[in-house]
Amino acid sequence: MLVLTKSDITRLLPLKACIDVMAAAMTQTSQRRVSLPLRQFMPVPNTTGRLGLMPGYIAEPARFGLKIVSKYDRPAGSKHGTHVGAVMLFDAAEGLPLALLEGGTLTAIRTAAASGLATRTLARADSKILGILGCGEEAHMHIPAMLAVRPFAEILVWGRNIEKAKAFVSHLHLPSGVIARAVATAHEVVSESDVVCTTTSAPTPILEGEWIKPGAHLNLVGSAMATTAEVDSACVARSRFYVDYREAALAQAGELLNAIKAGLVTPEHIVGEIGDVLIGKVLGRRSADEITTYKSLGISAQDLTAADYVYTAARAQGVGIEVNLAA
Repeated sequence: MLVLTKSDITRLLPLKACIDVMAAAMTQTSQRRVSLPLRQFMPVPNTTGRLGLMPGYIAEPARFGLKIVSKYDRPAGSKHGTHVGAVMLFDAAEGLPLALLEGGTLTAIRTAAASGLATRTLARADSKILGILGCGEEAHMHIPAMLAVRPFAEILVWGRNIEKAKAFVSHLHLPSGVIARAVATAHEVVSESDVVCTTTSAPTPILEGEWIKPGAHLNLVGSAMATTAEVDSACVARSRFYVDYREAALAQAGELLNAIKAGLVTPEHIVGEIGDVLIGKVLGRRSADEITTYKSLGISAQDLTAADYVYTAARAQGVGIEVNLAA
C-alpha cells in the first residue's frame, strides 16, 4: 500500500487535469455506476469538532474507499487548513488497500476542479469578470480552476475583513492581462460578475438573489450541511439549479432546502446533476440571460476518482511510501 502526502498530491494532481478527472467522476455518478451513501457526521465530545465519514464505490476503475474528515473551528490562515483528513482507496476486485492519501489537499483540488467543470459546462463562453466571495483555501484554489475554463480579465474578491481581502489579492499569481482587486461589499462583487464562487464558512446567506446580473453563473461551494446556506432562497428560485448528486442535495443542501421550506420551489427545481448535462440527459444553459447555479456538496465519487488518478501516477513515477500492513 502506498502512503501519499500533501506534496505528492500537489505534484501529481494538477488542477487543469483534475477538471477532466471530475468529468469522469460526475459522468459515472449520473449513470449510477456508483454507490454513494450520504456523508455522516459525529460530534466530538467536549469540543466544537466533528468527524465526517464519506464512503463510496465507483465502477471505473473498480474502486471503493472512505474519506475521513476532521472538521474543527480554526482561525483564518491556520496551517492545518479547513479540511484535515485522509482518503483510503481499495481495489474492488480483491478488496485490498491500494493507498492512503492526505485528504485536505485532495479535497481542495477536487472541489475547485468540480467548480471548474460546472463553469465549463454552464457559464457563458464570453464571461470576463470573476467574483470570489471568501479569502480562504478554497477561494485561492478556485481562481486557477476558473481561469482554466474561461478567459477572465478581472477578478473581484470580497471577504468580511477588507484588509484580509486586500492581502489575499496581493499574494495572487495571475497570468498576464488578468487583474484582481478587493472590494468592500459582496453586493458589488455579485452585481458585476459573470461567474461567482461562494467559498465561505458563512452559516447564513451572504448573497442575495436580487443582486445577480442576468446571464451569470454561480458555484455554491462553502456550505455542505442542511443547516447552513451561503445564498438566500431568492437566488435558488431565480436560477436554473444544478447539483453534483441529487440524493445528497435533497438531504444536505441548505440553500435548496430553505427555498423548498419557504415554498419558493419544489424538489423538481433541480434541473439535473452536472453529469446529466455531460451525458446529454438534460440541457445546460439555454440562453445568454439565464442564471445558472451549481450547488457543490462534494461526493465520495470525486474523492475516489481523484485518489485513483494520483495513485496511478504515483505508481508510474515511483512516488510515495510503500507500507506493508501485513508485516
